[in-house]
Amino acid sequence: MSGITQLVGAVAVPLGCVLGAATAVGVLLLAAGTRARPTRPPNQQRRGFGFGFVHRLPKSWRGPRLATAGVSGVVVGMLTGWPVGGFLAAVGVLTLPELLGPDRQAAAGLARMEAVATWTEMLRDTLSAAAGLEQAILATAPLTPPPLRDEVRTLAGRLKAGEPLPSALEGFGRDVDDPAADTVVTVLVMASRRQAARLGPLLGSLAGAVREQVAMRQRIAASRASTRTSVRVCCATTLALAAALVVFNRPYLQPFDSAAGQLALAAAGGLFAASFAWLGSMARIPAPPRLLALDPPGAVREGAGAR
Repeated sequence: MSGITQLVGAVAVPLGCVLGAATAVGVLLLAAGTRARPTRPPNQQRRGFGFGFVHRLPKSWRGPRLATAGVSGVVVGMLTGWPVGGFLAAVGVLTLPELLGPDRQAAAGLARMEAVATWTEMLRDTLSAAAGLEQAILATAPLTPPPLRDEVRTLAGRLKAGEPLPSALEGFGRDVDDPAADTVVTVLVMASRRQAARLGPLLGSLAGAVREQVAMRQRIAASRASTRTSVRVCCATTLALAAALVVFNRPYLQPFDSAAGQLALAAAGGLFAASFAWLGSMARIPAPPRLLALDPPGAVREGAGAR
């Protein structure tokens, strides 16, 4: 009888880890299913299921971090014997770097807005010597600041390929995908279609408005720096306490070895995750609404054909 008990105990831990990993995959699939799926152009081939699932995850989760999260979840589950602990470790590896580290997304957004303002000023200065807006865009493409250089070069490539200027500008707006650029793109599209007069002064005013938005966001980010520090302290203290209990006082956590203990651990982990997400939302600057609602190429035609 004792041999059977030992055999069941030896199988229970790996089986629990596998079930925990399956639960983690199920939760990630559920989260990915709630995200809006972009309309696929008619001429685009359907990719495999694995590609579609990974593509719908946040960009920062893909690649090495996703693999590291899976390995970390399995290792933690094997060492502790807690399937829920392995799942929580995998989720932590995926989400905590953005919460505890620097806000790289906000910094990249500010750099993009600065680049939009600089490129707008370059267009204003180049229009006086260029033959028109299209020639001004081609002349500024090699000199655009790095955060916007690839998109402007793509815009220049479309123009060189013979694409009409309004259509190329709309594609540029989709590529940039930034609220600060929407106003500039709208003005340029209207100017390309209606030959607007005094475009240079208008571009100068737009560049000044974008720079004012950048300064405002920098002030907001500075005022919320203390909130982000408090979030880091709370999260780091909680994680350090949990790790210390697992390493130095394992008998204190023995009740979590049972099925009821795993349910309690899942409830506690869910509460901590919700509190961390709430703290993170307090320190995050919400993005302004988009001025343009540009559909991807082929979406309108596909929707019309479906009727």
